[in-house]
Amino acid sequence: MRTPSIVLLGASFASYLADAQLFSNQLTNISEVAYYGFSPPVYPTPQGSGGTDPKWQNAYARAIALVSQMTLEEKVNMTSGHVGTCVGNSFNISRLGIEPLCFADAPNGIRGQEFVSAFPSQILVGATFDRHLMQRYGEALGQEYYDRGINVALLPVAGPLGRMARGGRNWEGFGADPYLSGAGMRAVTHGLQSQGVMAQAKHFLLNEQEFRRNPGKYGEAVSSNADDRTIHELYVFPFMDSLHAGAASVMCSYQRVNNSYACQNSALLNGILKTELGFQGFVTSDWGAQLTGLASANAGLDLAMPDSIYWGNNLTESVRNGSVALSRLDDMVTRILSSWFRLEQDKSFPSPSIYAYNVSHDIVDVRGNHAALIREVGAAGHVLVKNSNNTLPLKKPKFLSIYGYDAKLPDAPWTTSTRFGGGFDVNFGWETFNGTLITGGGSGSNTPPYVISPFQAIQDRVLKDGGILRWDFVGVNPTAYANSDACLVFINAYASEQFDRTSLTDDFSDRLVRNVATNCSNTIVVIHSAGIRVVDNWIEHPNVTAVIYGLLPGQESGHALVDVLYGDVSPSGRLPFTIAKKEDDYGLLLNSTIDYGPFPQDNFTEGLYIDYRHFDKYNTTPRYEFGYGLSYSTFAYSDLVVESLNGNVAQYPPQDNPVPQGGPAALWDTLYNITVKITNTGKVDAAEVPQLYISVPTAPKWQLRGFDKTHIPCNGTTTVIFPVTRRDLSIWDVTAQKWKLSAGTYPFFVGASSRDVRLEGFIHI
Repeated sequence: MRTPSIVLLGASFASYLADAQLFSNQLTNISEVAYYGFSPPVYPTPQGSGGTDPKWQNAYARAIALVSQMTLEEKVNMTSGHVGTCVGNSFNISRLGIEPLCFADAPNGIRGQEFVSAFPSQILVGATFDRHLMQRYGEALGQEYYDRGINVALLPVAGPLGRMARGGRNWEGFGADPYLSGAGMRAVTHGLQSQGVMAQAKHFLLNEQEFRRNPGKYGEAVSSNADDRTIHELYVFPFMDSLHAGAASVMCSYQRVNNSYACQNSALLNGILKTELGFQGFVTSDWGAQLTGLASANAGLDLAMPDSIYWGNNLTESVRNGSVALSRLDDMVTRILSSWFRLEQDKSFPSPSIYAYNVSHDIVDVRGNHAALIREVGAAGHVLVKNSNNTLPLKKPKFLSIYGYDAKLPDAPWTTSTRFGGGFDVNFGWETFNGTLITGGGSGSNTPPYVISPFQAIQDRVLKDGGILRWDFVGVNPTAYANSDACLVFINAYASEQFDRTSLTDDFSDRLVRNVATNCSNTIVVIHSAGIRVVDNWIEHPNVTAVIYGLLPGQESGHALVDVLYGDVSPSGRLPFTIAKKEDDYGLLLNSTIDYGPFPQDNFTEGLYIDYRHFDKYNTTPRYEFGYGLSYSTFAYSDLVVESLNGNVAQYPPQDNPVPQGGPAALWDTLYNITVKITNTGKVDAAEVPQLYISVPTAPKWQLRGFDKTHIPCNGTTTVIFPVTRRDLSIWDVTAQKWKLSAGTYPFFVGASSRDVRLEGFIHI
């Protein structure tokens, strides 16, 4: 590779070469790289064109015409965001009618503002296993972002996917499976952008731990090292859904990927995102994730956030001397403006209404009737994992005892940035024991207008039924009351951006549950958790009769819980991750990399085998498997039918020119329909979540490839159809660099979880 004449944009020449050339003997054919740690160079950046979508094509035509009227300095200004009214802002060009773009968090509601809603976190939305609710969730978020004048919402999240059981930000994603995560990414992207707000899918890519995600005093950031197939089939997979749904923007992540920083990683941005997946939108750096100027420009970064020290005048000079091609700069600006036109934000988009708490301002209330949806989604995402002797639903109990710090409102939450301003707080004790948990910490947290605590909602219901309550929010060995119909114990498990969890349990909570259960024969445990929470220190206690994972339900937490506790809603949530019997069962997937060397490495040697795939591979019995969840009813599965649609089953999909956004068009073709009938054999109307798992040759034994939440009246029967696409049956061929469909037999089962097999069949290709 010829090294061009360059201007160093805040980084050393060696840093540029590390990405452009790697080493002098680096293989240039990506398919030949069969080892971890090297990211092959892919240059130049493909220029956006509008692809195959007429709306994108029209937006590009308008953007190209506008860019032709801009000066070099104006173009450069468009590539660097800045701090201002919003968490990120682009520059305006008044003479051409270009307005600044407002970027804002968070994935579950606008952060740090008043009169906005605190929605459930994405991990709970994933637990609903309900595409319809996922889209309504995205639409409601879009309405609030639009009404506040926010052009770009920093969501949805598929990175982290959830590789590390203790990952600090796992709760921001939909769950530890690429198909489930992809369904959430698609639905939320579509819902959000249907309201005129740009989705920014994040964090691209392999952002699976918080430890050493950034360079610092110990050296460089951690390098997430994964093979080509794993990158595609696990970590790119859910982003494909977001892109196919039309995502206008993608955020690149902090850490290195195969030893090249993600925001200057040409293999990821130029190669996978903009070539293989035909991405037409723009790539934004995570805040402060741009670490070089020349390398990031040529690798495919389009917009640096915020206040870039590497571009500006340096980028202007680099274009003038040819280090960065003028066509590359034009493409950066064209991608940003075409996204603006694609979402029609040039047409009377509201001005930003973003205010500081300590500044008097007009009230802009954007909540609408979203509280009802928040309650509905919250209830749908509660996962009942134990219900001995039909303890639940409660039947108008006269005397309830409530224990645990998580039952009440947090004390003075506004005095710390973590609750609810979105800052970081490593004081685990304060976070864990200071009240009910409705969201995690960091930039992904939201800002509730109020919080309905579990205690408040239960108290209202008990008073309505003429009963009484006793409670203790602080004691680890509280008083037992002989007349209690049930004892409810509330515990939680906090997680946040900027650090990973140190344990999947805690001694105080475990002792509290055991002590209550020792003295109360009907103990019900509710867990609000930001991810996996191991429960084997008490789950088999005979007096622990029911357990609910409430996850992170947002502002209507208490109401959503009571709806399930009292049977107003039959529980239908399913675990979006696997609960092990002991932490060590996660093996290499438990801990983040702890490495204080100058170049820390995290080798994804498990390949495709994360979460339930890991447990299947090693024949390890989990406590509760992925996809598991109980109901107040029972269901029978019958009448399995496999229908071939006679689609194209050639080994590789036809070549597209240009490639549609999201990948080759044939990948999305439905090749088969698998049909089953589900009958509600219980005594109450309820929803069931049948799940399809397929065994693909040379892949993990079982992979989720379909689900459908279906509401069925008592004694009713419904038909569920699982469309199976080419992508669902394909693997990534690292030699051909294409998605490959193999001839042969594909066993599958339809069941109630990843290990609850109800019906079995085969697809023959």
